[in-house]
This record gives sequence, C-alpha cells and structure tokens, in this order.
Amino acid sequence: MIYTITLNPAIDLVIITKKLEPNIVNRTENFELQPNGKGVNVSFILKKMGIENVATGIGGGFTLDYITAGLTEKGISNNFLKVNEPTRINVFTRVLDQNREYKEVNPGPEVDEKVQEQFLEYLRTTLKESDTLIISGSFSRGINQDYLVKIAKVMADKKVKLVIDSSSKAVLDTLPYHPYLLKPNDQELASFFDLNEKLDQEKIIKLARKLIDDGCKNVLVSLGDSGAALIDKNHAYFGNAPKISVINTAGAGDTMLGTFIGKKELGCNTVEALKFAIAAGSDTASRMGLTDFELEKYLNEIHVSEVK
Repeated sequence: MIYTITLNPAIDLVIITKKLEPNIVNRTENFELQPNGKGVNVSFILKKMGIENVATGIGGGFTLDYITAGLTEKGISNNFLKVNEPTRINVFTRVLDQNREYKEVNPGPEVDEKVQEQFLEYLRTTLKESDTLIISGSFSRGINQDYLVKIAKVMADKKVKLVIDSSSKAVLDTLPYHPYLLKPNDQELASFFDLNEKLDQEKIIKLARKLIDDGCKNVLVSLGDSGAALIDKNHAYFGNAPKISVINTAGAGDTMLGTFIGKKELGCNTVEALKFAIAAGSDTASRMGLTDFELEKYLNEIHVSEVK
C-alpha cells in the first residue's frame, strides 16, 4: 500500500480575474475550492491512475473536514489526526491582464508534541515492509524540522520505501536512512548546498549525485518550464516541458511526483515514467484543477534523453 503524509494540509481558493486593482471591488471571472496539501494532491493523482492509497496527516476544524470529505468522495481512504485550530486556506489569484499569479499561503494550525508522537505511533503500528510512504510539503506550526528525520528513522526500521518532497534542509539528515527518492526543484536542490545560483545540467547532476552518495537512491528534480530530471547512481535523464499557457501552478509538482511514483508502481521504466510525469505536471499547470490524464497532446512534445 502507498501512504501519503500531509503535515500542513490546506484548502486552496483558486481565483481567475481579468484585473486586480487596489481599493475597489474586483469582480472575478471564476473561482474553485480545492482540497489540497502536497500529500493530498499526490493521493488524488494516484487514485486517478487506479492506484489505491491512504492519505494521512494532521489538521483541524471545518477546513480539514472539507479536505477529508473530498478524499472520501473520490474513494481514497484517509486518517488525519485532529488538532483544535483549523487547517489553513490559501489563495491563488491568476490576473489575466497582467499574466501573473499571486500566491497567498497561510500558516497551519499549532500541533503539540503529544499529537506528533501519536502520529509517529500510528506510522509505527500501521505501515509494513511492502509499503511506500510519501511525505510532502511544509510543516504546521509546532512541528520542528527534525520531525522529518524521526519519520525517516521509523520507516527505515520498518523497511518501508520512503519518498520525500520537502524544501527543508532536514532532508539532508534523512540520508543515513536511505530514502528511495527525493523530489526537490532546482532552487531547493541548490539551497541544500547553500548555493544561490541557477543550476545547469552538469551542476544538477553533480549535486544530485552528492545526495545519492550520502544515501538517497533517486533524485527527481522539477525544473519548471524547463521540464524535469531523474538522477540515480548510474543514470541521469532529462526531459523538456511542453509549451503551455499557465493557469495555476499549485499542484503541478505534486502531480509530477505522484505520476512518477504511480508509473513506477505500475511497472514502467524510468524514461517512460519521467515522460508521463512531466506531461501530467504540465497539464495540471494549464488548468484550475489536477490533470485528467488526457496527455497525448503533450507526450509528443516531450523528449527524454540520457546525459552522460
């Protein structure tokens, strides 16, 4: 079974408006409420691919109820520990006459140590050796970065395949526990090594291989409108992104990760999995919701090649 963890879930309010001006009432063109959080998105993607999974995490209030109802409606099993404060609502506004997207992301609820330990115990007693755990996104208030390391240790002890999508530098401290895959974007990859520069292919491979040398097995790097890369000990694959009109970038990286893991789960090779992951992530970025996996128009534009 595949489990996803979202430690800071959210409802995303996605707004499309022709213009956005100060001090007046701006009438919008459209809006959509989306149950969200990076792990939640991965669960939705896996389910769309026909892969059963369990969505887990920590949240609270009527907003968490909306998220779990959305998961249940799609037939996704879920188990979230509840806290007193409500799960957050984020706002993503696409302003058409500016061709810009404004992202307003709120902090999550306070999570005390008792709830954190209860969640670790849930993982200890529930997951088994044949399972995969995908932990994605930021942490709610009260959860320290080293909580990621505690989860990694539990998964290593249980021999569970661990996938991590986090911008926290605590990712580096999980490497002794040999995660199956890390999914940084190029900026996050640079920040892991205290670099503030745009990375070329050579540098991406070099930094990813440092992560692999320290214990990780695979590194999936999202490169925005340049596509993505998958690097392991022996191979480095790069794929370009198709040309799209961006509507909403929220969920694009989660779609890429979920699709890659899903395709590997279904027995696809790395090149095919990466190609489909790029196509699905691009499709999500071109719409208000997640991809519907009608990807033929994108797949013809995407070419994956190995860089020696």
